[in-house]
Amino acid sequence: MKKVLLIATGGTIASGYTKEGLAPKIAAGDLLQYVEEYKSFCQVDILQPFNLDSTNIYARHWLQLAELIEEKYARYDGFVICHGTDTMAFTAAALSYLVQNSKKPVVITGSQKPINLPVTDARTNLLDSLRFASDARAHGVNIVFGGNAIAGTRAKKERSKSYNAFSSINYPNVAALCDGKIVFYIDDRDRVTGPAVFYHKLNEKVLLLKLMPGMDGSVLERLFPFYDAVVIEAFGVGGLPEYGRVPFYTEIRRWTEAGKIVMMATQVTHEGSDMEVYKVGRVIKENFHLMEAYDMTLEATVAKVMWALGQEEQENPGPCGRSERFRRLFYKTVNHDMLLYAQGSEEDGDLRQ
Repeated sequence: MKKVLLIATGGTIASGYTKEGLAPKIAAGDLLQYVEEYKSFCQVDILQPFNLDSTNIYARHWLQLAELIEEKYARYDGFVICHGTDTMAFTAAALSYLVQNSKKPVVITGSQKPINLPVTDARTNLLDSLRFASDARAHGVNIVFGGNAIAGTRAKKERSKSYNAFSSINYPNVAALCDGKIVFYIDDRDRVTGPAVFYHKLNEKVLLLKLMPGMDGSVLERLFPFYDAVVIEAFGVGGLPEYGRVPFYTEIRRWTEAGKIVMMATQVTHEGSDMEVYKVGRVIKENFHLMEAYDMTLEATVAKVMWALGQEEQENPGPCGRSERFRRLFYKTVNHDMLLYAQGSEEDGDLRQ
């Protein structure tokens, strides 16, 4: 029988009503009493490193979870993390980069309603997650939610209240779960060779900036002292406006000459960026050798920039630089996070190795 570690972190699944609204209050040990069917296929131990609404979870907690998994890795066949839904996609993406090449599954789940309500999705999601974490075909970091298993770098919360809150963006679901059965659409466990690799550093000085009509580069001018990287959510397939008191062109030059990372992404959820299509994207990309996120989710893009900067700084202490090492780290596909770049023909396509 498989041995699974349940890591409770709070979230709606463990919440109860207070005068100020829902807040995490159900003890980790009480979660399992609602899904006692798990006893037929796995043994479960429980840990609770913190008990938070996921709005309050950020990079410090991602590192804590990765370190906990590393510490317990040899003693368990799988891991299930109960987590709030609001930042679950960020946590899943971050753990995909912090815990790589794992033959053991790391499953993140939660719910839209607390587990102790008469009508809730929590019990199904938790039981499905324990079952998925006990399956020999499961590996790596995935979200299990609403009857689907989604690669940790491909998940996005697209519905605020419905039970099917998460979608897999630009990539198929890994598996479907229903009535105690798992159907795998992506079964690539045999490709995982060698030991799991754990990372211990993230650079949190990363800004996600969403463009809006009328915005100019003055926003980057003001933020320059505080960040080592900016991920810009551009319009459409990617580009930057040419108007304004402070042109974006001027600020991009300033950031890149200072060795800071400028990563272009798109506000559009599906199909990804392609800055080569329009002049407003192509000129600035070619002039400054800008990087872009292609078909990655924004959550994965932010987490991967944090991770890649962190690894670069360990090897090259000092101010963040736009080095070839960063490009190699970012453009290496991890947990199915990027397809378009791997299939493309960029001038620096050799970095895909």
